[in-house]
Amino acid sequence: MSKMNAVSLQNIESLRENYLKDEKARVVRNALVKNDIGTISRSFEAEINNPNIFSIDLKTMPVTNQLQSGRCWIFSSMNVLRELIAKKYNMKEFELSQNYIAFYDKLEKANWFMECTLQELDNPVGSDNMRFLLEWAVGDGGQWNMLVSLVKKYGIAPKSAMPETYQSSHTNKMNGILNRRLRKFVADSRKLVAENKRDEIPALKQQALKEIYGLIASCFGLPPQEFTFEYNDKDGNYHVERNVKPLDFYASLGIDLSDYISVINGPTEDKPFHKTYTVKYLGNVVDGEQVKLLNVPMDELKSAAIAQMKDGYPVWFGCDAGKDGDRDTGLWDDQQYDYENSLDIQLSMSKAETLDYKESVMNHAMVLTGVNLVDDKPTRWKIENSWGDKIANKGYFIASDSWFDKYTYVVAVHKKYLSVESLAALNEEPKELLPWDPFGTLAK
Repeated sequence: MSKMNAVSLQNIESLRENYLKDEKARVVRNALVKNDIGTISRSFEAEINNPNIFSIDLKTMPVTNQLQSGRCWIFSSMNVLRELIAKKYNMKEFELSQNYIAFYDKLEKANWFMECTLQELDNPVGSDNMRFLLEWAVGDGGQWNMLVSLVKKYGIAPKSAMPETYQSSHTNKMNGILNRRLRKFVADSRKLVAENKRDEIPALKQQALKEIYGLIASCFGLPPQEFTFEYNDKDGNYHVERNVKPLDFYASLGIDLSDYISVINGPTEDKPFHKTYTVKYLGNVVDGEQVKLLNVPMDELKSAAIAQMKDGYPVWFGCDAGKDGDRDTGLWDDQQYDYENSLDIQLSMSKAETLDYKESVMNHAMVLTGVNLVDDKPTRWKIENSWGDKIANKGYFIASDSWFDKYTYVVAVHKKYLSVESLAALNEEPKELLPWDPFGTLAK
C-alpha cells in the first residue's frame, strides 16, 4: 500500500481560519442550530413550479399503506392490477391482498437463498459471492420480474381473503428469525460437506423449509386455496362468485404479466443501450421468470410510460425515493434544496457516477398515474405511493421531470410501447451482471 497523507495540525488551523473569515458560513451555522438543513436550503420556487395539476391524470383509487415493511414493490404492483380489476367489474374501490403475495415471496426467497448458497458449497465462506449472499439473505424487497413469477405461479386474491396481520405489516423481527434459520442451514450444509455427507443435504433443506413454512404461516396466516369474491359495483349492485381459485382470478384478467418488460435507464459504460441484462443471484422463484432488464435512453423510457398512461393504464416504476423529497408537500424535485449554494459545497454528479460510486440506486417502487405535458414533453409526474393518505396530497406525490431523469431507474411497460430496436434486444440472451451491481438492488 502506498503511503497515505494525514491531515496535519497546520492544515486544520488553516481550514479553521478560512472558515472563521466567511461571514456567510457564520449565518448558516447560526441558522442550523435550530433548523433542519433542508429548511434553510429550500427553494421557494420549487413548489410553485410543480403544481398538483396534470394534463394526463388517471383517476385511481385511494392509496394503500405498507406500514413498517419493505413491500412497496408488492403494494405498487397490486395497485396496478387492482385498476384492471376495477375496470373489468365496474368497481369504485378494491384492494388486492399484499399479504397473499408476501407469504409466497418469503417462502420462495428462502428456497432461492438455500439453492444459491448450495451453488457456492465448494467456494470459501469468505468468497465474494458467499459474503454477498449471507449479508443480503432474505428481506422484504423485490423487483417487477419477481412479482410476475409469484403471480404466474400462485395467482392473486382480494384483500378480504387474506388481510394483513401485525407481522405482515411489521416484518423486521420475523425477518431476523428467518435469516438466522437460513444462515444456520448454510453452516449445517457446509458441515455435512466437510464430513463427506453431501447426500444428507436434501433432507437438511427439507427440514429447514418445513420450519420456515411454519414461521411464515404463524406470522402471516395461511393463504387461501380458494375464496368468495363479492363486491358492489359503482351502481350499487351486489355480485358474488364462489369457490374462486387465485390462479383463475389472475387468468380472468386476460393479461399476461410476462408482456410487461422491466425497462431500465442505466447510462454507465458497462451497460450499452438497447441491450438486456440480468444479475447473478437476483430472483425469488427458482422455476419462475428470469430477471431481465432492458436498458434504454431516458427519453425512450419516458415515451413508453407516457404512451401506456395515454391508453389509460398506470405504470409501475422504481426510483431512489431518498433523494430530494418532502413527505409533507409531496414533492420530489432535485431543484428544491439548494445545498451547494447554502453550504458552499460541490455535490454535482452525473447519473452514471451516482450509480458507479454507490450514491444512488433504485430503492422504492410506486405507480405513475399522471403526467403533465407541454408541447408533448413532460414537465412533472403524478405518483401513487404506498405510505398511507396522511402525507403529501392524500398519499399522492409529484415529481419534477428533472428529478425523474436523475432518480428513476426502471418502469414496467407493455412491450407494445417499445421501439423496434428494443423489441429486437428482448430476443437476445441477457448479459449477466455481478450480484452487487446497482441494478440488483431491491425496492423496499
